[in-house]
Amino acid sequence: MARTESTSIPLGFKAPDFSLVEPLTGLIRSLDELKSEKATVIIFMCNHCPYVIHVLDGIVALSNDYKSKGINFVAINANDVENYPDDSPEKMKELASKKKFSFPYLFDESQNVAKAYDAACTPEFHIFDKNLSCIYRGQLDDARPSNDVPVSGKDVRNALDNILEGRPVDLNQKPSIGCNIKWKS
Repeated sequence: MARTESTSIPLGFKAPDFSLVEPLTGLIRSLDELKSEKATVIIFMCNHCPYVIHVLDGIVALSNDYKSKGINFVAINANDVENYPDDSPEKMKELASKKKFSFPYLFDESQNVAKAYDAACTPEFHIFDKNLSCIYRGQLDDARPSNDVPVSGKDVRNALDNILEGRPVDLNQKPSIGCNIKWKS
């Protein structure tokens, strides 16, 4: 289990556009369709990563808690499915159904979207404001498979609460830590 940190990039970058397939529905979903007038959370994740598995129920709870408040969530899997078949679209469909995702779980087969977002690890969290400017890029919380810290989603929840209350998001953001994205050779 290789620990990889999310890439540090300047806040304020615009969310790169995308149109990706959602294996659960077979539909092509675009950023324009999925964005929110309040905030949009884009999560790079996959099925097999122990870091994702460790926080997955927390991600589902987080999205359920904030969806009714006008925050949209989008998950994207960019892993090489030839070498990591547990991340295949069929397995993505199974996971989204089993865990009752309230958000689309999209497949970035070309890996171009992950590259455009400069994504490095799973899970990785990006929050964009109503203008699709990045205002948060970091961890869900301090929980890891190797520690006893409970999954709370506190870092992302604090950022979302600040957005909803019209306060600035804290610029002191910890990078996400997880498995590296499995790039194609």
